[in-house]
Amino acid sequence: MAVNVIGAGLAGCEAAFQIARRGIDVRLFEMKPAKMTPAHKSTDFCELICSNSLKAARVESAAGLLKEEMRRLGSLLMACADRCTVPAGGALAVDRNRFSAMVTERIRSHPRITVTEQEVTGLPQDEVTVVATGPLTSDALAGRITELCGGGLHFFDAAAPIVMAESIDMNHAFTASRYDKGGDDAYINCPMNKEEYEAFHAALVSAERAPRHDVDVQNPKVYEGCMPVEILAQRGLDTLRFGPMKPVGLRDPRTGHRPWAVLQLRTENAGKTLYNLVGFQTNLRFPEQKRVFGMIPALREAEFVRYGVMHRNTFLDSPRVLNADYSLRSNASLFFAGQMTGVEGYMESAGSGLIAGINAAGRICGKPPVILPPETMLGALAGYISDPTVTDFQPMGANLGILPPLEEQIRDKKQRAAAYAARALDALEPYRD
Repeated sequence: MAVNVIGAGLAGCEAAFQIARRGIDVRLFEMKPAKMTPAHKSTDFCELICSNSLKAARVESAAGLLKEEMRRLGSLLMACADRCTVPAGGALAVDRNRFSAMVTERIRSHPRITVTEQEVTGLPQDEVTVVATGPLTSDALAGRITELCGGGLHFFDAAAPIVMAESIDMNHAFTASRYDKGGDDAYINCPMNKEEYEAFHAALVSAERAPRHDVDVQNPKVYEGCMPVEILAQRGLDTLRFGPMKPVGLRDPRTGHRPWAVLQLRTENAGKTLYNLVGFQTNLRFPEQKRVFGMIPALREAEFVRYGVMHRNTFLDSPRVLNADYSLRSNASLFFAGQMTGVEGYMESAGSGLIAGINAAGRICGKPPVILPPETMLGALAGYISDPTVTDFQPMGANLGILPPLEEQIRDKKQRAAAYAARALDALEPYRD
């Protein structure tokens, strides 16, 4: 008997791998390349759209703890990510093309995984299936899921532009990480003085945006972490200086002082030929992106290899419809995984696929559900998205606030984070292979 996995993104590939490594055949369905979404460009699996950063690397952080838990549970995506790293200070960032290619090769070459390139428009009722079609689920399948789950929620996600490294004017930029963490070449920093920043801000808030007929661009419902930069800027003159353009922890070697504002650029690939504009997700028209972002001195002659885009995203009202093992409450043979469950972030999506895959395999074998302790980040995320007491459900990424409080109060933030991590990894130990 085989398990169906629908979608070869982060969650789907992780789920398929976890099922296959437990000796169960997998039918993996992916509609690319026959049908591409507006945001996808590559035919490879696990295409990273918004950013190539997988967030903080330190185990003593929420994002780092999540990734370490996944490593200890035999995650395919973490194994590939660790082999495709590019400099990113304290974050784990990957060469996105190499990462996708590596995952694709591992999935396609697995003897127990059969890939079928076709769009799935319906859901089987009597076969164990993992639905991991992601935030860009096709209209036909999204309609079927909405019917099955009694409704769905829609929001919008945005991606940042990417520029060629050789087109960045290093006479107006410098390399450094905040507070000198992670090496001095992790980021290219594009400083601005007060006059430059205020002119840039005025141009940004008045720039022409790409038309959207399916969303109010003045008040879109998006992840706060993917909020278009032009909408952030509307909140006030200094909003960007306390957000994606904050200058804290940086010193311009040309002046010896902290800049008024800084745009950071993070490398996209191992060869450091491409850089993305960190925190600059946008819905501006392409010519406007070139004009407005070109007001930043280091980007006056920048060559854009990809402009920012805004696209539809979808997630379920999971506390009403999903269990903590990611199965559907009305049909225990049907599992969901990825951003559509309400987990926010690349590795959060992959982590949900890992747990859904383990439980789909267990369902085939007649084993009880694997529900990780709430002290673990994976367990806490699963608990949050399936908690029926959550009324105003919004997507959630890894954070220490969803973990149970520590028995002892620890004032120091670093020590407290380390204690959370140690407790989580101890609780995870009985569940390791």
